[in-house]
Amino acid sequence: MKDSLTIDDLKEQLSDIRKRYPAFKPDDLFVCWFLRAYLTDDEGAAVAAVTGGAGDKGVDAVLVDHKARAVFLVQGKYRQKVGKAAESRGDVLGFARIAVPFAATDVGPFKTLVKGMHAHTAKLLSDGRPYIVEKGYRLWMYYVTLGRVSEPLRVEAQAAVSEAAEEAALEVLDGSRLMHLLRDYLDGVAPPIPTLDLEMEQHAGVKINGVLQRFDTANKIESWVFSMRGDAVADVVETAGIRLYARNIRGFLGEKTAVNAGMTKTLADEPDHFFYYNNGITIICDRAEKRSREGRDFIRVSNPQVINGQQTSRMLASDKMAARSASVLVKVMQVPRDPLSANDGFEILVSQIVANTNWQNAINYADLMSNDRIQIELERSLRKVGYAYLRKRQKLSEARKFVGKAFTVIKKEELAQAVAACEMDPLTVREGKNNLFGEHYSSVFPNSDASFYLARYWSRRMVAFSSRGKPQRGYAAWMALHFLWSRLDPLLNTDRMSRGFWEGCAKSDERLTEPLDQAIDVIFVEVLAYYEANKGRGREAQDHSTFFRHKRGRHLEFETFWKTKAARVKRFESAWKRVREALESIAG
Repeated sequence: MKDSLTIDDLKEQLSDIRKRYPAFKPDDLFVCWFLRAYLTDDEGAAVAAVTGGAGDKGVDAVLVDHKARAVFLVQGKYRQKVGKAAESRGDVLGFARIAVPFAATDVGPFKTLVKGMHAHTAKLLSDGRPYIVEKGYRLWMYYVTLGRVSEPLRVEAQAAVSEAAEEAALEVLDGSRLMHLLRDYLDGVAPPIPTLDLEMEQHAGVKINGVLQRFDTANKIESWVFSMRGDAVADVVETAGIRLYARNIRGFLGEKTAVNAGMTKTLADEPDHFFYYNNGITIICDRAEKRSREGRDFIRVSNPQVINGQQTSRMLASDKMAARSASVLVKVMQVPRDPLSANDGFEILVSQIVANTNWQNAINYADLMSNDRIQIELERSLRKVGYAYLRKRQKLSEARKFVGKAFTVIKKEELAQAVAACEMDPLTVREGKNNLFGEHYSSVFPNSDASFYLARYWSRRMVAFSSRGKPQRGYAAWMALHFLWSRLDPLLNTDRMSRGFWEGCAKSDERLTEPLDQAIDVIFVEVLAYYEANKGRGREAQDHSTFFRHKRGRHLEFETFWKTKAARVKRFESAWKRVREALESIAG
């Protein structure tokens, strides 16, 4: 992780968007990135929301979110320096005052607003307005700038927006807030959840004497501890969705794990004891405030994340009726953060809380690396080429529900094994997945380039195809893969050739897969011949599993053995020539 963030880090993200939308101007890229980082996880929806033209009267994006029942209007100011330029009163208030005619039931003021406006902007506003006027959607306005906005001007603008409707609101995100948002975006927390209300438990059967509020003056961390009814937790999960768990090291593990099955049984048989059996839920946030409304007390949290208790909250949400009779302990921590620094202690604190509180379902090294920056960037990189990368341990059906059938699913453990077998002694893979995310992590995950991993992943898949149904080949597969990669790597020395290889394998292009399969078959025959020649005799003879598991350097010994088999090497070279020709043809 970098020690600090600068405008160049933001420009890098905008440059990435420009590759896909080269017609966008810098200001449009900035607004599009903000939409993606703060309001929607659908890049297509973000792109469609950008007005992208002169004469927009300060409206740079219009986004309708039906799930949130909200219409978002955005004005973006892309500055070249963070926090330097002060935004003018005219610009900020001019944008804020759009709220009244946009949300007015009388169409006259709206017609005046869009008169002379860029046609595309006017259409986006016209399409969004009925959701405010007729369907009760909430109006959210965002003034987004890399500059700064004075507090009095911010308050004045918010008051102007509130005149449009009781629920209409304006949020000003200045340079400091945007760098904070960039940090979250790079950490995989995008889009965040702006606010949630956590309602405190209150009913006749339980006596509540307030909330424990604690302020740590040394660390500047303020905490609240209270109880919530299970159905109130379920409402929170339903509202926020899986974004609530972005900083969690795992996904939902499913109902059949021992711990989750135990929670199901408790909810069914003795829900009133759920509070006593469960460790509770831990939430971190940027801001928290105790409020009351209509006789109900709640904690309003901004940018909340559940870092312990995902399984608990998801199980409560899975049976809301039973959850009505259950209660759970909730701990909320408001943690200070420096948006420009990676060394403000926030990440360290979160990781330590995770490691010390997630003990009911055992954690391993692979879990702890789930939110590493490389893993997050790799997930995004692979998604762009049609692969859903599961960087968190979770139920496969859960992942499928969100990625759809169009994506090929890859677990991070599978990718780690493929890279390790190609690049390291094959015995390293046989020693277990955990070490690949521990001492070998930086070697196994050196970058976030999708092509780097997919070439090795598809090499593994092709070797696996050749060993299917043949147990002896299964034991020798990692050595066979290592040898195959030693011949493939020099061929895939350009992005064009590398992409041609993994795309050809993925599409089962017979020009490539047929000779590649023949070459792999020769490798397996020779690896097993090497085993026969070196396994030992009589009682000293090792079985296949033991032979390939208990000695380093066998891949080097095999290279020497390979050179003594001229006939089969010739057969391999014949197939390999066709592999090279196929790659040249596919890669163009």
